[in-house]
Amino acid sequence: MNKAAFLLAGLALAGCHRAVSTKSGSLTAGTSEAVKVATPAGVKATNTNFQYLNGHGKVHFKAKGNEQSANFALRIKRDSAIWLSGSLLGIEGVRALLTPDSVRVVNRLQKNYFAGDYAYLSQLLNVPVTYKQMQDILLGDYQAAPKGAIPVVKTEGDNQNVTYPVAPLILEQLVSSTTGRLQQLKVSESAAQRSLTVGYADFQKPSGSDLPFAFTTNVLGQQGGTESTSATLNYQKVEVGSGHLDFPFSIPKGYSKQAKIKK
Repeated sequence: MNKAAFLLAGLALAGCHRAVSTKSGSLTAGTSEAVKVATPAGVKATNTNFQYLNGHGKVHFKAKGNEQSANFALRIKRDSAIWLSGSLLGIEGVRALLTPDSVRVVNRLQKNYFAGDYAYLSQLLNVPVTYKQMQDILLGDYQAAPKGAIPVVKTEGDNQNVTYPVAPLILEQLVSSTTGRLQQLKVSESAAQRSLTVGYADFQKPSGSDLPFAFTTNVLGQQGGTESTSATLNYQKVEVGSGHLDFPFSIPKGYSKQAKIKK
C-alpha cells in the first residue's frame, strides 16, 4: 500500500501539545459541541468541538496511474493524537500515529517504519503541513487566518469564499452560509506549481453530535499542474463526543528504519 496515497486519504478523512505514548495506550475525552468561529472579515464558520472522533470506512485512491481500494480506521483525540490504519482483505498494511511534534508510520507490507517530524508529511503531500492543519482537515474545520493575514471574502452562491496568504502558500476556503461547515479547502503554492484540494460532501449527523459531518471527502494533490494523487474516502460509521479511545502503536522487532521519503 502506497504510504503517500494512504496518508493523503487520511487527510480526507491537517492548543495543548500533550504527547501520546507510541506504545498501546488510551485517552478519555469530553463532550461534543459546535464552535462558532467569527473572524474580523465577517466569516461565520461552525467548527467541531468534540474531543474525540472514531470512524471507519472505505477509501479509493489513485497514484501514478495505479488505483487501489482499502478499508481505513481513523481515531482523533483533539490536540493530542491522530491514529490511522489502512488494510486490505482484513490485513493491516499501514498504521500511523501523529502527535503535535512527531510522525510515526509503520509499513507492515515492506517491514519498515518512519519516525520523524512533519517534514515527512510535507514532502508526501507536496505542501507544508502541521499537526493543527492535519487535524482541521480531517475534521473538516475552517482555518482562521493567522495574525497579519488579511482575508478576502466573496459570496459564491450559498457559500463564502475566503482567501488569504500564509507564505509561501495561499489558502482558499468555501464555507456554507447556511450551516457554517467547510465545503472545500485548497492549499496552493504557485511558485512550485503544487496544490492540495479537499472537498467535503454527504453531510450527516454522526453518532454523538447534531453538527453535520462530511461522510464523503475527495482529495486531489497536484504537482506541476497535473494530478499526482487523488483519493475518495467514504465513512461507513462516525462516532464523536466523550468516551474512551486506544491509540496502539509499536514498531515490530526487525523492521528497518526508512531514511528517505518514498512516494
